[in-house]
Amino acid sequence: MFMVLKYRVSLPGIKGFARTYEIKAGMTLYTFHKQMRADMDFPQDQMVMFKALDQDGAVVARYGIFDLGAGTIDSVTMEQTLKKGAVSFVYFYDTTNVKSVIVTYEGEAESRKDAVYPLLTEAKGPNPIEFENGYVAYEDLPDDKKKPLSAESDDEDFDDDDQDDAAEEDADEDGEEIYDEDEDAL
Repeated sequence: MFMVLKYRVSLPGIKGFARTYEIKAGMTLYTFHKQMRADMDFPQDQMVMFKALDQDGAVVARYGIFDLGAGTIDSVTMEQTLKKGAVSFVYFYDTTNVKSVIVTYEGEAESRKDAVYPLLTEAKGPNPIEFENGYVAYEDLPDDKKKPLSAESDDEDFDDDDQDDAAEEDADEDGEEIYDEDEDAL
């Protein structure tokens, strides 16, 4: 078989976002880049760069579309980066605007029969662009802004009468449902 490596993608300081990938050790950074770009809607017209960091956070290499001294992303494999000591990357998906995610090596994974690699194995939260637009995940809210969820409050906040009222608002005087063509466009 082949060696499969597991990586976690995260955003600095944000608990409400994560992606986990499994990738063959012999695949290139470019292959990984293409998969992340497709899965997370990163812009396609941007220069990208992987800044490789060792376990102490020191930069061990920079990999880009052009050779920045350690090789290009289409010639360097995931396994080669590990051998060089890279246990995490700052992946700049938009170098012009300095937008990035953190990619951290989590260890080896079992190879999966009939899987197509790189494989997205876990997704938490919306894509990074949503956080730029003001999205805040529940776990990222300050403690004083979090409302405790309890069975009592759920029952008080919503009951069957609310559902009936909403249905009546969507009906015309003759009982027919009103259809708004523009509603589907949203």
